[in-house]
Amino acid sequence: MTWDWHYTGEILPDLLDGLRVTVIATLLGYLIALVLGLVWTLLRRTPSRIVNQTVRWVVEFIRSTPLLVQLFFIFYVLPGWGLTLGALTAGVIGLGLHYSTYTSEVYRAGIADVPRGQWEACTALNLPRRRAWQDVILPQAVRKVVPALGNYLIAMFKDSPMLLAINVVELLGAAYHAGAETLRYLEPITVVGVLFVIVSVLSSIVVRRLEARYATH
Repeated sequence: MTWDWHYTGEILPDLLDGLRVTVIATLLGYLIALVLGLVWTLLRRTPSRIVNQTVRWVVEFIRSTPLLVQLFFIFYVLPGWGLTLGALTAGVIGLGLHYSTYTSEVYRAGIADVPRGQWEACTALNLPRRRAWQDVILPQAVRKVVPALGNYLIAMFKDSPMLLAINVVELLGAAYHAGAETLRYLEPITVVGVLFVIVSVLSSIVVRRLEARYATH
């Protein structure tokens, strides 16, 4: 089979539209993962043993369950309980929920790495607990874990093709539909691979620059 550039040009707009959906799902899912991961971390540090142990088991359960199973549960099972979500919404929530368990561990490591003297200084200055976390602890912790958090963004982007399983027409879905209509898969699948490489490389460059920037502060 030879490469057909004319056919490639015809399907490229659909593939780029699929890339747009992939990027949107990834960024929204990543935002959920960042926020929810921090919530998991803070809850695991509460004095209540019931709360922190419950959250610990919830995080371990989600992290130990395949992302695809979680996507199926959110999109196909929850409607049976009266909660019906659109495919893209379910995909974003699934990605965010799954990766929040990983960002939670990253945050936890970052907080544990904050020198004990910083905690003691907050106590000595009689800072309210909220201000101690907001102004002292979290800024230092997050600065240390930016590279790891950035790597999860790239990993989430590469896991986004799983959304095809719940009928989200993302990048791979657009390629699949284009190939199914013409029975030519060489061009669409190859273009998908190239686009994934390009976006992943660009994302890696951004992450490395952020890493260098925070390393100098």
